[in-house]
Amino acid sequence: MDTLVDTSGQAIARRVRLERQARKWSLAELADKSDVSKAAISKIERGEMSPTASVLVRLAHAFDLTLAGLLIRAEQPAGAVQRAADQPLWEDPGSGYVRRQLFRAADIPVEMAKIYLPAGASVTLPHTAFEIVREVLHVLDGRLTVTDAGTQHTLEAGDSYGLSKTSDITFSNDTTSQCTYLVALARQ
Repeated sequence: MDTLVDTSGQAIARRVRLERQARKWSLAELADKSDVSKAAISKIERGEMSPTASVLVRLAHAFDLTLAGLLIRAEQPAGAVQRAADQPLWEDPGSGYVRRQLFRAADIPVEMAKIYLPAGASVTLPHTAFEIVREVLHVLDGRLTVTDAGTQHTLEAGDSYGLSKTSDITFSNDTTSQCTYLVALARQ
């Protein structure tokens, strides 16, 4: 994996504030719509707190965006060609999960991300993350356990899986090596 230079914290803080202000929502309104506390949103907007993947998903959903959509609005230049050097990396402070946004363009309804899940790490995304997208993942390296609708699926390198949109989904790496996988999302 490329060296992670996390410059996204301030960009995410600005984007959350801009998205909220563009809708003329108070902190309380965004808190109500996202199920994220007003205090946490305030800290995120001031750049005092780095949100977890779960919190970012909830905020993105409140804005009617995907997680990728929110991150892209924060960082990535628009265009059909998205160079490796310009692909933003974001690290979940709770799990160490790293997301590289490979591709997203406003006029193309498909997004791609590459995920690095550290050994022993786990991340749970709320079902709202999947309400406006359909996702398929493909394991490149390592082993990934996906718990979807109460059922565990163990995926090895080369395996693919289509996610449901009815339940919270947990991605776990119970091995001693990093797991790397691709996610393709189609906006509905």
